[in-house]
Amino acid sequence: MNVDRGVLPQASLVMIADLPADMLRRRPDIRAAEMQLIAQSSLIGIAEADLYPSLVLLGSLGVSASSISGSPTTVDSGIGPSFTWNIFDYGRIRNNVRVQDARFQQLTELYRDSILQAAREVDDAAISYVKSLEQVDLLDQGQVAAQRSLDIANIQYREGMADFERVLDAQRSLFSQQERVVSNRGNVVSSLIAVYKAMGGAWEVSRPAVLLDDATINTMKERSNWGDLLEVPVQVSNPVMSEPISSQ
Repeated sequence: MNVDRGVLPQASLVMIADLPADMLRRRPDIRAAEMQLIAQSSLIGIAEADLYPSLVLLGSLGVSASSISGSPTTVDSGIGPSFTWNIFDYGRIRNNVRVQDARFQQLTELYRDSILQAAREVDDAAISYVKSLEQVDLLDQGQVAAQRSLDIANIQYREGMADFERVLDAQRSLFSQQERVVSNRGNVVSSLIAVYKAMGGAWEVSRPAVLLDDATINTMKERSNWGDLLEVPVQVSNPVMSEPISSQ
């Protein structure tokens, strides 16, 4: 009984070791935490704006007329500034700023925790993948040795130098070794999938990325003068992921 390794998805160990940490920002949980942090930072500025006076220019325009013959039509207009300042609410406003700042600090800690958790998942998956790959050759060598032991046992049995129990023992040893080989290959694939998941998806060679289709580009050009900005593709700098390789 022979077990062929077949085609297994694999990645270069050097490539996994040199994965840029910035790729973690593609993960949905980290992106969500980052957007929440940015939104909360804006709320601090909104809260602080209430501490300062606001000046608004107001204007009005009116037209009046009468159905009586000979009555004139008049146009009334007025313009003037409006000045507001919550000077008597300083305590409440300052406390609101402190509340928003405390929420920002809380979200900052959650953001850092999300990054550390993601980094730990990547490290665990990468280490599991490396260790599984290290066992591939050793288990394959063990399988070859078990097959040779079975061949020798069959020859000795045919020559009358050993009983059939020795052949059965050699077969059990070979089957056990083949089971470990298959299990380890499954671990290799599972570990690589875990690396994919921890990094927020697969990584590919750098290539221009088209963000807008032709219909959208034409519609935007009709509204505004974008120049050649819509024609320039966006470069996505990601490392190369190796293709599946066949091992004999």
